[in-house]
Amino acid sequence: MYQFITGPLLWITFAIFFSGLIYRIVFYIRGLDWKVDRVAYRPYFKAGLKEALRSIIHWLLPFGSHGWRAKPLYTIIFFVFHIGLVVTPLFLYGHTVILKERFGIDWPSIPMGLADALTIGVMISAVFIIIRRLGLPEVRILTTLYDYALILISVAPFITGFLAVHQAGDYEFWLYTHILSGELLLIAIPYTKLFHVVGFFLSRAQLGMDFGIKRAYKSKEGFSW
Repeated sequence: MYQFITGPLLWITFAIFFSGLIYRIVFYIRGLDWKVDRVAYRPYFKAGLKEALRSIIHWLLPFGSHGWRAKPLYTIIFFVFHIGLVVTPLFLYGHTVILKERFGIDWPSIPMGLADALTIGVMISAVFIIIRRLGLPEVRILTTLYDYALILISVAPFITGFLAVHQAGDYEFWLYTHILSGELLLIAIPYTKLFHVVGFFLSRAQLGMDFGIKRAYKSKEGFSW
């Protein structure tokens, strides 16, 4: 069982994950239309790229944007949650071992203490995110069972992995559940709202280019349409 879910099934998961990501990224970029968006992407690509990178960097830094500074508590919860979601699975020792055994990729790992801290941070942050969705009317009205299901899919690998590592009950059960829930998460990312892990960079880049190009050339040269 272990050999299958960390071997052939993992290969299938990665194939679905990467093919889905590539499709969504290409579909997004090809969907950009300067006539609709009123942005001259190609003539002023360099200027737009500069503002795109600036926009992404500001939003990647805690309190780096006005939006983050307006909601400090939520910003802290958001970054704890997402840093844990990204760093832990990528650099957990158990995962780097599988990457080396199955794919020959020698990847650095983080200490177990840090991995535990990040995992606990993810789980606690998820609770606060759910409370926020339930407590704030403006967020609750936009939240459906689908959104809660995505939170559960995102957090399940951390809960089950934590229980497996610390041998809470049946180790084999939690290990298999951890691996399978992790693979489910990877499959879900390209085809659900979880695509925002990549879509964030695309949308921030687009917004940065939009504002950058318009600001830089509206008064100087006019637009190309």
